[in-house]
Amino acid sequence: MLLEGKNAVVYGAGATGGAVARAFAREGARVFLTGRDQAAVDAVGKDISGAGGLVETAQVDALDDAMVQRHLDAVVETAGSIDISYNAIGIPQQGMQGIPLTDLAIESFMLPITTYTRAHFVTARAAARRMVEQRSGVILMHTPEPARAGGSLLGGMSPAWAALEGLNRALSAEYAQYGVRAVCLRTTGMEETATIDVVFGLHAKARGITQEAFRAAIAEMPHRKRATTLAEFAEVAAFVASDRAAAMTGTVANLTGGIIVD
Repeated sequence: MLLEGKNAVVYGAGATGGAVARAFAREGARVFLTGRDQAAVDAVGKDISGAGGLVETAQVDALDDAMVQRHLDAVVETAGSIDISYNAIGIPQQGMQGIPLTDLAIESFMLPITTYTRAHFVTARAAARRMVEQRSGVILMHTPEPARAGGSLLGGMSPAWAALEGLNRALSAEYAQYGVRAVCLRTTGMEETATIDVVFGLHAKARGITQEAFRAAIAEMPHRKRATTLAEFAEVAAFVASDRAAAMTGTVANLTGGIIVD
């Protein structure tokens, strides 16, 4: 198992958070799964434990520094270390995507930038403090391809994702020397998620085409002519979090199927 004996904290129990948490558990990690919706977190936790995985759940708001700190203190007290931190929070996309920048309210443009950067800084800083002390650890982030390629009608999402990639490199520059790695996983939009259905609908409406037509156009972009799957994303996350990827830090694991070249 790639992650046997590792303790992994996952923020957010939605599609990507749940998929990665399950993959971590399958690879032997003890998963500490958190989110603002306790019922949703518990549902994923029950699924993991039912499959034989080790999981503990907690209600944690990744934007709340004090709450994050208290939770990580409890994890260290319980498990002895924090080996992996992955932030998978999301926010509703209505009112932010599918709108030209010239028509977009300032507040709508700023919301993803301030929310994602704050949440990832809060969780990464808290993890890094403890990982530096133990001289090891991995901080993971997820940044879809517009972080690098850009795209129309995305509002503040592209700048938000680009900021996370900048934060990733800064974390590595400061803390890789202490054994703490930071890696972004860059994907296409993953069609199995509820969020992408909403996003595709917003973009299709803005362009005056059907959602199926927009989905087909997006599918033509990768060399494989299909999007990254949740399973592919989760498997790479588990590998990157493992000691087999020890040389990877301050970089991006590119899962865009050829859309982006790094």
